[in-house]
Amino acid sequence: MTASKTQYIHVRDIIPLISPRELKTLIPITDSAAQAVVQSREALMRILSGEDDRIVVVVGPCSIHDTKAAMEYARKLKKLSDEVADKLLVIMRVYFEKPRTTVGWKGLINDPHLDDTFDIQTGLKLARQILLDVVNMGLPAATELLEPVAPQYIADLITLTAIGARTTESPTHRQMASGLSMTVGYKNGTDGELQVAIDAMISARSPHAFLGINPDGQTCIIQTTGNPSGHVILRGGRSGPNYNAAGVADAAALLAKAGLPQKLMVDCSHANSNKDFAKQSIAWNDVIEQRAAGNKAIMGLMLESNLNPGKQDLKDPKQLQYGVSITDGCIGWDETERLLRDAHRKLS
Repeated sequence: MTASKTQYIHVRDIIPLISPRELKTLIPITDSAAQAVVQSREALMRILSGEDDRIVVVVGPCSIHDTKAAMEYARKLKKLSDEVADKLLVIMRVYFEKPRTTVGWKGLINDPHLDDTFDIQTGLKLARQILLDVVNMGLPAATELLEPVAPQYIADLITLTAIGARTTESPTHRQMASGLSMTVGYKNGTDGELQVAIDAMISARSPHAFLGINPDGQTCIIQTTGNPSGHVILRGGRSGPNYNAAGVADAAALLAKAGLPQKLMVDCSHANSNKDFAKQSIAWNDVIEQRAAGNKAIMGLMLESNLNPGKQDLKDPKQLQYGVSITDGCIGWDETERLLRDAHRKLS
């Protein structure tokens, strides 16, 4: 019996991919971008330690699907971030990978042409160029890392990353997080359970050894020291929202019990808005009021925001409305600007 009858039975093709080293040579990080990443990572760590009294705001599209719209959004956000920088550390949400409950568009890296051609080679190039352009503006970038090999291609340009609700319980992602060079946020599970995020944070703070790739794309054993910089993200769940004072207090108590810093971020979208983008402001305003009243456990918030409000179905890529999300619904720029300015006023 030949080996062909015992493997690759359901594999259509195996396509070689550009190596991380080749991509970074093609799209190299600039000195100014490297300095901006280092400075924003350090600022974030000072906020987590309590040395910096500002609050982190991770804001931007649910997912990036249009380079032109992404850069227009980044320019607007950079201008606003400079105006509120004394109270808010604004980080742009630059998400390229989308975990799906069943099936659907998996993000710009996986399918950059939005047509199921899965040109991942082009997707990685686009993602790295967008991140570089955003960071070169002096605007920090945040993303969710889903594929364990992706960090080798883009992590040098990222200030903050998140491990999503569907992957927080995954040993693979906890191991990956243990070797990342930036702060990691761990979301509570889709059921609302926070313990899985706390367990993930504890796991990622410890050393691990696992399979991965090196800069040349060679399969290797990756040995990590553990990543001490992290926080949990409250995003609600099937049990309901958890952004209110009681939810924040419960989370802080669980963190204290686990011997972890009592610092957390609130995601105003997902279950905390009952999956209605227009209700993000309710969670936002509640959390800002808590922080303004002196709750130092709250170190940040997340908003899903785009140039224009709402969402649209991905059918014909040529017929898409400009600046409107093709994944989760987002608030528009006008509301985004209003919420950030209002938060700046309340926190002043």
